[in-house]
Parts: sequence; C-alpha cells; structure tokens
Amino acid sequence: MKAFLTLLLVTLFAGCASYDGRGLQPGVSRSEDIQEIMGTPAMHWPLLNGGERLAYPRGPAGFHTFMLETDKSGVLLSKENVLQPKHFARLREGMTQDEVLRIIGPPYAPWTIYFEARDELVWEWRYCDDWSEPARFNVLFDQSKGTLRTTMSRPESGALPFARNRREWCGR
Repeated sequence: MKAFLTLLLVTLFAGCASYDGRGLQPGVSRSEDIQEIMGTPAMHWPLLNGGERLAYPRGPAGFHTFMLETDKSGVLLSKENVLQPKHFARLREGMTQDEVLRIIGPPYAPWTIYFEARDELVWEWRYCDDWSEPARFNVLFDQSKGTLRTTMSRPESGALPFARNRREWCGR
C-alpha cells in the first residue's frame, strides 16, 4: 500500500509539473525536453529563424495557453502564457484566423459558435484578468471574409452564476 501511495504521489506531481513546463529553461532545454514535459503541441508554426512556435492550450478548465519558441537546432528560446490582456491588445480588425491563432493559440472548440444572421464566427478563451478574476475573451470574425471583426472580454462572475467568488482559481 505504501508503494502504491508513493507511486500515486509521484504521478500526481509529474502531471502538475507538465502543465506549465516547469523545469524547462530557455537556452538549455531542447525539443526533446519540451516534448517529454509538455507533450505534443496542439499547433505549431515555423519561424523565420528556422525554429518553431509551439502552442499548448490548457483549457477549458485551465486559464493558460503556453507558447514556446525554439531556434533551428531545437533549443528553447522562450515560454510564455499568451492568454493575457497584453496579447489580446495585439489583435486588430482585419487579421486572419491564422494570425489570431499565432498570437493567442487555439480556442476551446466546443465554445466556438456561428451566428448565421450576422455571418459571424465567435471563438472563446478562458483566462485570468488583471484583477485575478476568471474571465472569457471572445474574437468575432466576419465569416465570409475570414477576418477579425472585433473582440470582447467579460468576467465570468457577471455571466455565470457558478463562477461567483472564484478569485482563488486565478490566484497569483
């Protein structure tokens, strides 16, 4: 029984460590380390320097999408949570869906909605706002053109009754 509990604790701690890539070090960690710790990326794009940009969304229950960048030899250059207002502010009217994906990663697919009357496709992400509150961020696309129309953000506490008093979910 003692061995089972030890194995269970080790497994739990290993799972937690991989959520945000804890242990990965820019300039030291390599592609193999990233794959071992973070798993397979949901999306990836080539970079001009020959490296890659890797997306690791941790939703819908999580509040993060980690973007990792490597150089052409596979060495980690950077790791950052991109579900933050400073990254949302980079989105501009007229951007393509691919441009949005490269900045903040993929949305949670079951929350994607198409409004036929407006010819509008809406993507949604969950994140922690500047006040450490759970919030939702939406990108609204003109579906016919495939371009960003507008964005909006709202705290969950104002929209979802079960989300009230959930600040601890976003503790910083």
